[in-house]
Amino acid sequence: MPRTIWSGAISFGLVTVPIHVQSATEDHSIRFHQYHLEDMGRIRTRKICELEDREVSNTEIGKGYEYAKDQIVAISDEELRDLPLPTAKAIEIDAFVAADDIDPIRIGEGYYLSPDGTVAAKPYKLLRQALERSSKVAIAKYAWSGRERLGMLRVRGDAIVLHAMHWPDEIRDPSELLPPPVDVSEDEIKGALALMESMSRDDLEGDDFKDTYTEAMEKIIEAKREEKPLPEMPEPEKPGRVLDLMAALEESVSKAKASRGEDADVHELPKKTTAKKTAGKKQPARKTAAAKKTTGHGRRPRSA
Repeated sequence: MPRTIWSGAISFGLVTVPIHVQSATEDHSIRFHQYHLEDMGRIRTRKICELEDREVSNTEIGKGYEYAKDQIVAISDEELRDLPLPTAKAIEIDAFVAADDIDPIRIGEGYYLSPDGTVAAKPYKLLRQALERSSKVAIAKYAWSGRERLGMLRVRGDAIVLHAMHWPDEIRDPSELLPPPVDVSEDEIKGALALMESMSRDDLEGDDFKDTYTEAMEKIIEAKREEKPLPEMPEPEKPGRVLDLMAALEESVSKAKASRGEDADVHELPKKTTAKKTAGKKQPARKTAAAKKTTGHGRRPRSA
């Protein structure tokens, strides 16, 4: 059972739900330490007081805020826990909104909220069922680790999950990162939708969603431990230069269907549409070498 990282209550109007908070996720990443390569001695980080030029223990170390040059106010962990905030002891629900109204970029780490004892079981279930029936999420404030945070409460199965959220002013404006204006044809949009359809699935389970990086690292560590040759890693495919967007989409759809054992010829992409000819004086055709040049398939190369 995961350890409790915070205990308090959910405040829902005049209803209080005592809860424990546990992390909803696990980190399975391989951890590395630093070693002296000459003799494989462990490299340690020592904490040195720059005024006394000596190593200090954790019991001598505390937090402080420098409000001016060499002017520091010490803040203890007890003072941080006892901040004069209603959210210091409770997760205060401020509003309920539709889940679709929350930009996913604002959503962070997830935590399971479990009822604290039999007294909390009924109000916990009441809040969970109300959230589930309303199809909404709760927006709340809470104070952890020395700062007040914004959070979102939602239902996952029979549990209530708290997601940390970024404050609005913490989200950067992406406008300066956008590409210059460019036109995309309706055929290209339909081609992209066809590719999305060929890659659609009902779940995120299976070999496509395994942590292959960790598996590869485990193989390398095992080989070095047993003094065996390192496993050969496949070279990643180098992305080619896209000269014809529609051709790239067609090939991508074929590969996606082939990987799933489907007929690559099913649901062909829409053919390129050409503009209707308008009445007007016909101009004499110019005979140039470029006009006669064709691709290896007997067709003229398309423009991107």
